[in-house]
Amino acid sequence: MIAGSRWIPILAAVALGACGDKAADPASRPGEETPATGPAAAAPAPTGNVVEVKAITDDKGSRFDPAEVEAKPGDVLRVVLVSGVHNLHFLPDSNPGKTGLPGPSDMLQLPGQTLDVPVTFGPGEYYFQCDPHAALGMMGKLEVEDEND
Repeated sequence: MIAGSRWIPILAAVALGACGDKAADPASRPGEETPATGPAAAAPAPTGNVVEVKAITDDKGSRFDPAEVEAKPGDVLRVVLVSGVHNLHFLPDSNPGKTGLPGPSDMLQLPGQTLDVPVTFGPGEYYFQCDPHAALGMMGKLEVEDEND
């Protein structure tokens, strides 16, 4: 049992400290873009093109737009969240024999958030999905062309 009121300020400080500093959390500031974090988040390659794909959930369903894109090594695949909550995952099962694929990204949660994936894969077709919406058909294909094409 806590005797007296001298413990109340200490308990209040501990409780507030446990909540963290919401003002320092970029996700707590509506309207501001916040980059995704994790192993797939990276800055665009200075010599590559940025290939943009939108992640959308609306009355038409959940989808990547466009669902099929082409890129070259050195380009950056940029996923831009339009609506919903989505991630990007190059599943090993969907890409047999392919190595060096990034793991699943963190979830994009705020409209305008972006996820940049450097295209470091060799030529070929690579399939990706949004994990929470894959069963609903939210999948895509990245075709990596030879650098000389």
